[in-house]
Order: sequence, then structure tokens, then C-alpha cells
Amino acid sequence: MSGSNSFRLRCSLAAHEMDVRGLAAASFPHGAFVSVSRDRTARVWVPNPSENQVFTEMHCMNGHSNFVSCVCIIAPNETYPRGLIATGGHDNNICVFSLDRPDPLFTLKGHKNTVCTLSAGKFGTILSGSWDTTAKVWLGEKCMMTLQGHSAAVWAVVILPEQGLMLSGSADKTIKLWKAGRCENTYTGHEDCVRGLAVISDMEFFSCSNDASIRRWMVTGECVQVYYGHTNYIYSLAVFPNGQDFISTGEDRTLRIWRKGECSQTIRLPAQSVWCCCILPDGDIAVGASDGIIRVFTESQERVASAQDLQAFEDELSKAIIDPKTGDLGDIKIEDLPGREHLNEPGNRDGQTRLIKEGSNVEAYQWSMSDGRWVKIGDVVGGSSQQNSKRVMYEGKEYDFVFSIDVNEGGPGLKLPYNVTDDPWLTAHNFLEKNDLSPMFLDQVANFIIENTKGHTLGPAPTSATDPFTGAGRYIPGSGGGDQGFGADPFTGGGRYIPGSESTGRVSSSGADPFTGGSAYSSSSALKATTNIFFPNTDGVMFEQANTTQILGKLRELNNAAPADRKLSDAALDSLEKLLHLVADQKSQEQPTAEQISVLWRTSHWPEDIVFPVLDILRLAVRHPEVNAQLCGGTEGSSLCNHLLGLMSPEGRPANQMLALRTLCNCFSGSHGRALLLGQRDAVLSRSGDLCAVSNKNIHVALATLVLNYAGRLYGQPTEIEAKAQCLSVASTALEVVQDKEAIFRLLVALGTTVAGDSTAKDLARSLGVNSQISKYARVSDPAKVGECSSPSITTPPP
Repeated sequence: MSGSNSFRLRCSLAAHEMDVRGLAAASFPHGAFVSVSRDRTARVWVPNPSENQVFTEMHCMNGHSNFVSCVCIIAPNETYPRGLIATGGHDNNICVFSLDRPDPLFTLKGHKNTVCTLSAGKFGTILSGSWDTTAKVWLGEKCMMTLQGHSAAVWAVVILPEQGLMLSGSADKTIKLWKAGRCENTYTGHEDCVRGLAVISDMEFFSCSNDASIRRWMVTGECVQVYYGHTNYIYSLAVFPNGQDFISTGEDRTLRIWRKGECSQTIRLPAQSVWCCCILPDGDIAVGASDGIIRVFTESQERVASAQDLQAFEDELSKAIIDPKTGDLGDIKIEDLPGREHLNEPGNRDGQTRLIKEGSNVEAYQWSMSDGRWVKIGDVVGGSSQQNSKRVMYEGKEYDFVFSIDVNEGGPGLKLPYNVTDDPWLTAHNFLEKNDLSPMFLDQVANFIIENTKGHTLGPAPTSATDPFTGAGRYIPGSGGGDQGFGADPFTGGGRYIPGSESTGRVSSSGADPFTGGSAYSSSSALKATTNIFFPNTDGVMFEQANTTQILGKLRELNNAAPADRKLSDAALDSLEKLLHLVADQKSQEQPTAEQISVLWRTSHWPEDIVFPVLDILRLAVRHPEVNAQLCGGTEGSSLCNHLLGLMSPEGRPANQMLALRTLCNCFSGSHGRALLLGQRDAVLSRSGDLCAVSNKNIHVALATLVLNYAGRLYGQPTEIEAKAQCLSVASTALEVVQDKEAIFRLLVALGTTVAGDSTAKDLARSLGVNSQISKYARVSDPAKVGECSSPSITTPPP
């Protein structure tokens, strides 16, 4: 470090379209660095000679088919005098680039899951760590050895200066020392996932963890010092050339500079997750964050940003919204907070935080030692007090009551606003409809309102106990009605058979009261749920509905027009008709015959341009226990799976793709189908993920349902982390392109189910950047269930 000056902003680079997940100082050109991002690119940044503060993008590299999560620099050699760049990603691959071409020189394949950390050593050696719980050593284009011993994802790896010594840090809370492929030592002490490692010397190293601590270790095994300062997960570390001072970044929105064992400076950023950092050759610091921006900080007065840019950075920081649930600010009692006059007193140390009351709002300030003043770092949400008002503000309107119904553990509850002049029955109806909840709870909600607003004049209640709003023709979720949300047949009108026009299936909530988990409402003024109505969803979601008349009509129409060698006999058609009626009526006691199942299997191989009505029959048939056992069991199961995956080729017909996906979803209804799909999970989810790019909302709903069904089967199985990681990866990738709200809802439920009760899966979701993905749906009100399901609590760490 050049001295004891404070670091200040040098420049902000709007570098990537999504989170910046990795940074590394480059070997060439001098002063350059490399960034990687969830936008699937790697970029090289070089100092701009005409503007001392600014960097310019020199080179953009593409090679990954999914998010890029880490980067390292391979030192120059005779063959590559400028060095090489290695990147790891969520496609399980490592791409190696040179500086003179945008595509990879070669790709290293071998990991079975996301490559989330890389380190380069002497002679071109690469050490990689993965969610598959292993680390691998690569030389050239070959994997030389696999390091096995961790019981959870390997988040961090580093190669020590002494030849042959390597370190790996894991979500199993341990660090392991490896030599020649053997584990020589295991370091314990961290209380949560180890997220980062940094070399001090050939005998010492640093580690950081989700437990918000940094530890200094001797290679021999002793932890010689523990550093505290961060208030949340710590993601990355980098050591200055003096081997003593270092920097760290984390989930508390900060970059922290550590000198002589103490946190000497805290720099807050206007982004929640500060994922990565690196130290540049001139001693400046580069950090990457969840807002896609790279910020460079410097001690040099010559390189400090202009006064205008510094003010713009401070203004951006002051507009940040701070959630007190992150634990960064402690418990907040607005009535006890001082006013603005509290800022007249200087702070005691750099980075000290002070809260003040400004009217009905709470503002957060941080002491800047270098500037000698308090700098606003954001407004605290949830800090406003309405205790002085008899009416409650909700969505811009005042109400006499706003009842809170907690449906997401740790997340926001459903709000039921009510005025004494309102009709409680109409209010109850609107609440159920807005939140896509069953009308069967109408009486309970209305009576709850009446019970908890006694003493006020209420509107008249209906004289009949019958729901006055739904009527016989109105669709009730789960009642068996069809969902005609896909529009009429654009060719012949609404009466024509359209595959997928009858139902999207329904995400099930149990028959219990979704608010209390019991059979009646609590009489307390704020409803508190004991069950989560969204996730974990372990029941499985099937595509049940069908119009048998239309399916059979289309089948006969296509059969009449089929080539002679493809036409079905009258006996075969009669067999399919009987089978369809049988499987469509789930109350039927009649069993399908072997001949009917055989005819169904043969006709499912009809030409792709006419097979879709047969696939619709297959989709319904696999729900029947006998058909499920016959087609999904043994070698027949593999044949069925391969056939459906063939129909799901990205070049295939959308109707066939959608019906194949729905058939796979319905296979989960039987034990043989579940066993088949769990065994074929890798191939099924990989092919399904390829259909994200198909612009068809029916396909997206079916894809989301399939991921949800897998997530439900994996719930409560912490050892299935590889399978959960694939569910997270497919769901996260799909959320990038899916527009249909029902598909988005099911993907959110799938994410919540996958991470429910599994801290390792939750950490994997955070690494995938799920937080930033779901946050954009938090304010969706149509349908309300999307917004309610988008609570950051499914991935946000506890305070």
C-alpha cells in the first residue's frame, strides 16, 4: 500500500448487464484487469491513457452457455507471452482464452456441476472447485487429478507458493490442505460456509466465511487471528503486496480495508452484494457487485475521480434502501432515535454508522474519516412509524385496519386492508381473488373481519351462506374447471381442439386453512400462519384437464388424412378411445388392458406432424397406476424417456415439446414414474433447460412445472445437492427469459422448495444470483401470488 491515505472512488464502470462475479489483475497489458459476469461474458479492462481515472474495455470473450462465476490468470510462458485467462461457469466448464480472440482456445470439461472458483499456479497448472464437492487439478487440456474429501460444495481454492500444496474451502465449513492429491490437513473453526481464501506467504493464508469472520491460519494448522467487522456473509479477500494488509467484500454492501490487523476503512456501495475484489498493480482496488458495476478505488490523489463523479457516487449511495432485517444496523426503535442535530458530533472511527430520525423516516449515515463528515448511506425501510396515526396507510390509501397474514417464513405477509364502511363479504372475496386463494375460505375470512372489528358499524352481510360471487359458471381453482386463458383457435374458432388449451395444472396448497394450518381462523388482530402456502410444495403438480371429445375428433381427422402405411385400424382407434375415456375418469375402477397400452405406445411414434393428439392421450394415461407401471418401469421406462426427450429437441414442434413436458410432469404421479425420472434427472433437466429459449408460454409453464416436481421430490434430502443444484440452475436460467406470470410463479415455488430447510442449497441459490432475479417480481400484483412468492427470504441469510 502506498501510504495511510484513505481510498476514494477512481471510477465506476457500467461493465456488465448482470452481477459481476469475479475479478483478476491481468498479466498484460500493464494495469489491466479481467471481469466475469452472470451475463456470460468475460471482459478485459485497460487504463485509458487520455483519462487518468478511467478504464476502457479492450476485449470481450464469450464461450460459456450459462453464467460465468470465476476467473483466474495463467502466468505468461513461451507459448503465450501475454498469459491466458481461465473462466469457470454454471455450464460446468472451464474456458481458457488468449487476449487475441473472443472464443476459447480450449474448454476443460469434467466437473459435474458449477465451477465456482479457480486458481492458477506455476507451469500453467489450474486448480478448480465446484458444487459437485470436488476440486480438480488441470494441466494443459487434461485433468491430472480429482481432490475428493469435502462433503459439500467447494467454494474457494488457492495454490500455495510451495510447489504441490493446494487449499480448498467448502460449504462443509472446513478448509483442506492437499499435497500430491492427498489431504494432508483439515482446518476447522469457521461456523459456516468458507467462501474465500487468499495467500499471505508459503506458510500463512487468510479465509473468509458466511459466519462474517476472517481467519488467519498457519499452514501447520493453527488459527493465529480472527478478524471481525463485517455484519453479513464475506465473499472475497485480496492481500496487498506487503503480505499483511488486505481487503474484503461481502453481503453487507461494503468493501473493507484492513491495516495492521484492524479495519481502517469501510466503503459502502449502492449494491447489496459486493461479490468480488482484486488489487491492481498500482495498488488500486477493483470491486464487482450485484448491480453489474465495477468500481475502482484509489489512494492516489492524482487518480481520484472528479468532484462531479464523487458527488454522483455519494448521491447514488444516499438513495439506497437499507433493510433492517439484514442485521447491519441493529434493532431500530424510531421513538428513541435522535434528530439531525446528532450529526453535529464527529464520529469515533471510519465507517461508524449513525441513525437519525428525519420526520417519520429513518436515515443512515456513515462517518468518513478522510472527509471529516457524516455521509448519508441510505434510507432505512421499515423505519417509519405510524403509531401516531389512527388509520393505517397501505398502497397509498388509508384504512381503519390492515390485517397481516404471514405466508412466507421470514418474508412479508399478505395484507388484508379494511375500512369499517366496507362490506366484509366483498372485502373477503376481493382478498381471496387478489391472492389466488380458494373461495372455500370466504366465510372464514368474512367472519374473521367481523370478529376483529366488533364495535364498528359494518355493511350488511348476504342472507345466504352460498358464495354470492362465484356462481356455477365461475372458475374455482382446484375445482376441475378448465382454464381457457390461451385464447381461441386462430384458425377455426374456439371449438377446435388445441393441445394445451384446457389446463395449466394447479400448484396445490393443502386442504388445511392456508393461514393458520388448522380448521379455523385465529381471533387475534394479526393472523399468523403455521404453514407456508407456497413452498415447500411436495405434492407434485399434474396436468389433469382434457376435452376428450376434441382429442378424439382431432385424432380421427388426422388419421383420415394420414398416409396409408400410417393409418390406424378401426380397432386401434377404438382401443385408444376406450383408453382415453378410462384414464380421463380417475374414479373409474376399470383397468387398462395390455393391448390398449401397447397400441398407445406404438401410435405415440406416429410422424411428428400428426402425433400430438396421441401424446395428449399419453399425457393423461401415465397418471393411471397400471399405465405408469407398464410404461415407466424397467427397460420400457428408458424407452419412454428417450422417446419424449427426442420429441423435446429444440428443433422440434412446439406442440410436441409441450405435451412431452406435460407427460413427464404427470409421470411423477406414480412410483415407477418418479423412480424413472429421478434416475434420468440429468438428461431430462438438461434437455428441458434447452427449451427455455423457445418463445411459447405453454412450454414455459410445463417446463416450470417439471422443475417444481423435481424440487418437490428432492425436498428433505440434503445429500442430493447435485440434483438440487441442477434444479436451481435450470430454474434460474428459465427466469432470465420466461415472461408468462404462471410460469414465473411456478419457477419461484420451485426455487423456494429446492432451498427449503437446506442451508447448502440456499447458499448455492445465492451464488447463482437468485436474489437479484426474484427481487424484480416482489412488487408484481397481478397475479398477487407472484409478488407474495418473491420474498428474498428464500435466499437471504438470517440477520
